[in-house]
Amino acid sequence: MTKEEYMAHALKLAKQGRGRTSPNPVVGAVIVKDGSMIGEGWHKKCGENHAEINAFENAAERGNDVSGADMYVSLEPCSHYGRTPPCAKAIIEKKIKKVYVGMLDPNPLVAGRGIGMMRDAGIQVETGVLEQECLHINEIFIKFITTKKPFVVMKTAMTLDGKIAAYTGDSKWVSGEVSRNLVQQMRNSLTGIMVGIGTVLSDDPQLTCRLEHGRDPIRIIVDSHLRIPLDAKVLQDENCILAATTECDREKMDRLKEKGISILLTEQKDGKVNLTELMEQLGEQGIDSILLEGGGGLNEAALKAGIVDRVVSFIAPKLIGGMDAKTPVEGEGFAKMSQAICLENVEVRSIGGDVLIQGTPERK
Repeated sequence: MTKEEYMAHALKLAKQGRGRTSPNPVVGAVIVKDGSMIGEGWHKKCGENHAEINAFENAAERGNDVSGADMYVSLEPCSHYGRTPPCAKAIIEKKIKKVYVGMLDPNPLVAGRGIGMMRDAGIQVETGVLEQECLHINEIFIKFITTKKPFVVMKTAMTLDGKIAAYTGDSKWVSGEVSRNLVQQMRNSLTGIMVGIGTVLSDDPQLTCRLEHGRDPIRIIVDSHLRIPLDAKVLQDENCILAATTECDREKMDRLKEKGISILLTEQKDGKVNLTELMEQLGEQGIDSILLEGGGGLNEAALKAGIVDRVVSFIAPKLIGGMDAKTPVEGEGFAKMSQAICLENVEVRSIGGDVLIQGTPERK
């Protein structure tokens, strides 16, 4: 196998940690000796062993001696004491001969230190193996560690003629079962899920993850004036944050707080929640990623505020028409085509009977 193939396997391992390592990155590691993989591991949960340590333990369980072996790790081994000891130190102690690193640690206070520690100990280090792939799987971690703001994924599902519901409001189901299952996987892997109060008032959703053994995301409801009913399903437990403005109903706010619901307040922007300020507050709460499943109004506001990092759109081969049928992005919109938000790094693929288009908004 080539070094790229070994790193690809490390990346495959890393993906198994999605949704469990926040706010840490997902990382995979592979130990190779005499052309054979003798140990492998991944970071399974925040606060537990890192990928390198799990790989060493896996090799020991197999009865393999790792001294003189090579290690492939998708992210630079850490060099500092945190919840766990530094992995670079363990690699030195285990007498690894050469380490292949996918990407450097994006934290400017840490980047390069693990590599420097290993090189100072006489270990060969090669960086940049499948770097773009390694950067991609940790795009959430990279944004959060460098900006302290959550990575926002805007998800939409629409018919071929651009409708998210019939003119009656009926929306079950726009997309197919395979697409809906992928959305549940997104709910499982991202820390929060955000919708506007309009979605809550019209659908009364639970916003939970329906996968077996799935993890429910933190529910974030953008409700400028706290119109949410006290018996709304999203308020069924304390796993909910309401975002309102400083001009909201304070008596209603006190009643919600008595139920154990967290409320974040921002200054008004055009009479609504300031989404830029909200992202800063959510970042301070340790929320590193958000699945935006808002209606057209919230989606438009998020795009104009520049908080969307990835757009994931499911398009179903259906036509329902209707001048008054809702669309994924509404509001006032942009006045000129030249102002449109274009996507970069676009991926298009079939998923079940639907088409999935995703990309990153171009930063103008």
